[in-house]
Amino acid sequence: MFLLALAVLSTPADWVPARWFSSDPASLDLVKNTPVNCLLLEQADWKPAFITAARDQGVAVLGLVRAADLRDDLSERAAALKLTGVALEGEPDEKFMRLRSALADSGLAVVNINPRTRMEFGGDSPIVATWQGVWPGINPAEDGSAKAAPSGAPWIDTNAGFLRFAAALHKGEIWMGNTPPEGKTYPPARYIQALADAAICGARWILALDSSFQKALLARDAQALKGWQAVAAHLRYYEENKEWLRMPPYGHLALVQDKESGALLSGSILDMIAVKHTPVRPVPIRMLSDDRVAGSTMAVSVDPSALNPTQTEVLRRFTRGGGTLLTAPPGWKFPPQRDNQIVLDKEDVQKLDQIWKEVNSLTGRRNLGVRLFNVSSMLSTLYGASDGKRLVLHLVNYSDYPVENVTAIVLGKYAKATLHAPDAAPRPLDVYEAEEGVGFDIAKVNSIATLIIEN
Repeated sequence: MFLLALAVLSTPADWVPARWFSSDPASLDLVKNTPVNCLLLEQADWKPAFITAARDQGVAVLGLVRAADLRDDLSERAAALKLTGVALEGEPDEKFMRLRSALADSGLAVVNINPRTRMEFGGDSPIVATWQGVWPGINPAEDGSAKAAPSGAPWIDTNAGFLRFAAALHKGEIWMGNTPPEGKTYPPARYIQALADAAICGARWILALDSSFQKALLARDAQALKGWQAVAAHLRYYEENKEWLRMPPYGHLALVQDKESGALLSGSILDMIAVKHTPVRPVPIRMLSDDRVAGSTMAVSVDPSALNPTQTEVLRRFTRGGGTLLTAPPGWKFPPQRDNQIVLDKEDVQKLDQIWKEVNSLTGRRNLGVRLFNVSSMLSTLYGASDGKRLVLHLVNYSDYPVENVTAIVLGKYAKATLHAPDAAPRPLDVYEAEEGVGFDIAKVNSIATLIIEN
């Protein structure tokens, strides 16, 4: 009977996860008619009635286990309670690995939520995950002002650069498991920003609400329910349009980088480029090939000393074919990433500044796929097949107010553009000729929007 019940649950690739905050079966009403179909449950909330009710509703339940909570009988207990699986959150030490093996032997699903540096990219697991992330948004500096980006615009805290690199390494699902800062209370818009920050990079955020929001939802507070519905609507928007997020990154700039040159850090070179709205395709060094740089007109090799002779020859062929290559200064080396480090420190910033100025001068006024205007509080990603016949431009607004009068200048010739958003019907945009391509004007973006551009 249990195996038959499991058959109606979604497969791990389709799980839409949330950290759940109640063992009351009645709380499952909150996830009805939402995309959320996988709940991560603290051990204190492993209650048979809740697990049974979730399974009957087609919702997977993963028991959340941290290193401090390890018990000898965890695998037997998880199996006896008929959990769908277990999420192991923490450093994958010897005890975790033993439990992981025991869980696998019992037939339960296992999701490892690891530090960034211990994520198993390219492995057999359908899901790789980390709890280490910045809280997305325009977060004020200590004096209350907005922090400045390299471009002079407000700095947007984002996990996008790290997630773009992770997506280039791993073809399975990627979960971003960061949680709201302790003691903070956020409006629904900040949760929409968090889920969109991951979604536009092809990842899923493990939905996690602050304690005030949780309590209000359990009390069925009308305002909290309205906010929850808004979050669910934005989540549904991405889940119903997953094909837009499964396309390859598009653009004429390739960034050759690896873990040792800051690719796992938020605020590194990928994020600096993203803040400038320059389309970029991350190329992990181990995957550097002619195919990976094909279609690019520019490439940046962040750490050329890390390339082997075969990889170096790939970039030589790229330049002989007319491509422009920018490399780090001779002897340049990024500082080693420390344990549990996820953002740049002062030394890292100084190191990156030595190559960032060159990258910015090379790409700053070039159209490498799309140029955007009036988007200082936004981030974007551009996807599309290598032939460029259909492009998908994702926009996320990280401010507390709508952004108006956005202009996109797309490289190439296109005849049709349609604007999609969760809060409006699809709308065709006028297409006009512009220098280097065609232009589109977007009157307003409230929270998120997607522009589908076609020949």
